[in-house]
Amino acid sequence: MTNAYDKTYLEKARIALGRMLDFAVYDLKYDIANFFELFLTSGVASKFESGDFHILVGMSGVEVAYEVLEKANVSVERIQPNYAVNRSKEYWTGWALAYYQWETGLHFSEIVRYIPIKEIMALYSPYHEMDIRQFVDKMNSLYKIAKPETNLKFLRQKANLSQRELAELSGIPVRTIQQYE
Repeated sequence: MTNAYDKTYLEKARIALGRMLDFAVYDLKYDIANFFELFLTSGVASKFESGDFHILVGMSGVEVAYEVLEKANVSVERIQPNYAVNRSKEYWTGWALAYYQWETGLHFSEIVRYIPIKEIMALYSPYHEMDIRQFVDKMNSLYKIAKPETNLKFLRQKANLSQRELAELSGIPVRTIQQYE
């Protein structure tokens, strides 16, 4: 599997995404789902997942949160962040999700389309005490359950084609299409 970007940036990226969500929820008083939607629509998520080092290692999580708001045209007064002693569920959610996105190379929007951010946060107990690979296995399982069809099947159905019609149009045997799906 090809990772989303070089592993050198991974730990800083995990901390930045975790801190961004923690700050957005506890200091800026956003609902995590609402803020994550801003993260996606602002374009910051795209830069993050493609390995833009300005976002991954050039900014703190607090700065990334303000970047999201700026790019989403949301004006907010800058405040002094409160740094909690203990890590929150929101922090863990960002920290773990950054790893999962890096590991799979999936876009954040694709991940949360099938596993909503609040469902990911609900995995905090017991996964925050486990090795991150167990979280990845659980996420892969949830993703597969939520998106059981392949992209081929999805696109074929979107085109309103049966397997037989696709076979006739493509010159590929029906059995091969069935196996791919």
